[in-house]
Amino acid sequence: MSTFDSTKTPLPDIIREITDGKVQLPDFQRGWVWDDEHVRSLLVSVARSFPVGAVMLLETGGDVRFQVRPIENLTFTGPIPEPERLILDGQQRLTSLTQVLALNQPVKTFDEKGKPISRYYYVDIARALEDDGLEDAFIAVEEDRKIKTNFGRDVVLDLSTPQKECEAFYFPCNQILNSDAWEESLQEYAPEKFGQYMQFRRKVLNAFRSYQLPVISLGKNTSKEAVCLVFEKVNTGGVPLSVFELVTASFAADNFNLRDDWYGSRLRNVEGRAERLKKEAVLDTVEPTDFLQAVSLLHTYEKRQNDLAAGKAGKAVAPVSAKRASILSLTLDDYLKWADEVEHGFLLAARFLRKQCFFSSRDLPYRTQLTPLAAVLSTIKERWLEPRIFDKLSRWYWCGVLGELYGGAVETRIANDLEDLLAWIADKGQEPRTVIEAAFQPGRLLTLRSRLSAAYKGLNTLILRRGARDFFWKATVQELDHEEIALDIHHIFPRAWCEQRGIKPAIFNSIINKTPISYRANRMIGGKAPSQYLAAIQSHKQVGLSEDGMNAILASHYIDPEALRSDNFDSFFERRREALLQLVEDAMGKSIDRGIEHSEDQDEPDDNFIFMEARA
Repeated sequence: MSTFDSTKTPLPDIIREITDGKVQLPDFQRGWVWDDEHVRSLLVSVARSFPVGAVMLLETGGDVRFQVRPIENLTFTGPIPEPERLILDGQQRLTSLTQVLALNQPVKTFDEKGKPISRYYYVDIARALEDDGLEDAFIAVEEDRKIKTNFGRDVVLDLSTPQKECEAFYFPCNQILNSDAWEESLQEYAPEKFGQYMQFRRKVLNAFRSYQLPVISLGKNTSKEAVCLVFEKVNTGGVPLSVFELVTASFAADNFNLRDDWYGSRLRNVEGRAERLKKEAVLDTVEPTDFLQAVSLLHTYEKRQNDLAAGKAGKAVAPVSAKRASILSLTLDDYLKWADEVEHGFLLAARFLRKQCFFSSRDLPYRTQLTPLAAVLSTIKERWLEPRIFDKLSRWYWCGVLGELYGGAVETRIANDLEDLLAWIADKGQEPRTVIEAAFQPGRLLTLRSRLSAAYKGLNTLILRRGARDFFWKATVQELDHEEIALDIHHIFPRAWCEQRGIKPAIFNSIINKTPISYRANRMIGGKAPSQYLAAIQSHKQVGLSEDGMNAILASHYIDPEALRSDNFDSFFERRREALLQLVEDAMGKSIDRGIEHSEDQDEPDDNFIFMEARA
């Protein structure tokens, strides 16, 4: 970032560069969105010589190449010239000023409701010369250059010809930078107003012509990462620039449409990678950045292996990386080399997750853990089905979920896991760092109260995949889920029952006292004691279960039947707590120290809501 310069440039000079095509927009810049009020406010500020903020430009000609485009409404009779600089910040201001001051066509802007409109801009000369008159002197008229009232029947101001402009004494803003032709018309049609016009020229026109615009110019050696960071810092539109958009603009310079490759194109009848991935319900939230991260992982992993094979050491060896800088350094050839492999890897990841009993992205603990999983499966392909490899992948996956290691910034973990997993699978390395670092404290069960948390989702899935059966319907919960019968996560000892006995919400709202059941069973439970609702369910004519049959259903949820039938909350709670801890131990492949507790005051919101009501 030391390769930048800050200076002031006359406004007419930079507008001339824009209209000559020397200054254009990188294609990742979003469209022009300023409305008429913003445009007029900007004109007033320049007329009063007020600061309107600096603009930031990027020199072209370096290694960073983007697809480019001229500003809105600017056309060229021949081929569009190659730009010398690109606008990173100041697009709205420069587009507004160029359209208003330099183009002999109406400005394409918007009204206060966001509706597209076309307007010509004028200055009421007489009003501009009054004290404090500039605020109201700039006006916008429709394409016919007339202002009408009475639903368009009465014309109150007609500026449709130079003669009418002169006689009404309204100056067209597209003549501000060069008023020679208009001044000749004024001499011809209203010479008596020329003296007053000269006052206006000195006060207003000269303010535009001498206006110095602060310009920060980034050198051609500025990296893609720096461009991205700078744009995000200066972008006041409220929508940060994604890595995907920047890479899209970069690949477009090589005539490759990354957006179509990902999202598809109906016009070209092209199915995108996102559409193909979304056919797997568990992948329907995969983001394009996730995909690019996986591509970066495989690309940098190959570079690292080549460096090690060449005998390099230390910092000379390329690191495995999924960070933004690595993604931005990808060339089109790099992407094309790995994209199909990565897509196949994500589809294999969906198959792996189905074997773990995840069938919907809504139930997936972490979307971010898909990236290293897909990258690994892209490499080992169908070998993931080998029992030895499947067990290792499963253990790593559940350690990430139950250890809650894939929340927040995970770029470093993603890169480490790819390298660690591939070495572990090849029996050339120790357990991955995610497996080593994963820990589950027994007290965490008390604070798991929201299904939004990864460990909550993971534990619920572990219960379901062991064949948890519904209290009412004669099926497993997963079978009901697949048939789209609404399910609840419901209290085993009902909330009302617990409150009446003074049991703390922090206790009865924890996952230990919750389990997935159908809405029919939920309604029958109500606020009754367990001994009462079990008897009611068993005797229901549609159920007709024996006590042993009901006990088997309870056991499938890791619920102790004896404690539940005797309404013994403490016994139930402790036994189910221990059963869930053993379930966690089995999944993570490591023992839990029962002596380490987790403060029950670390609360999570209680989400006792229908969670499988509809499958997206």
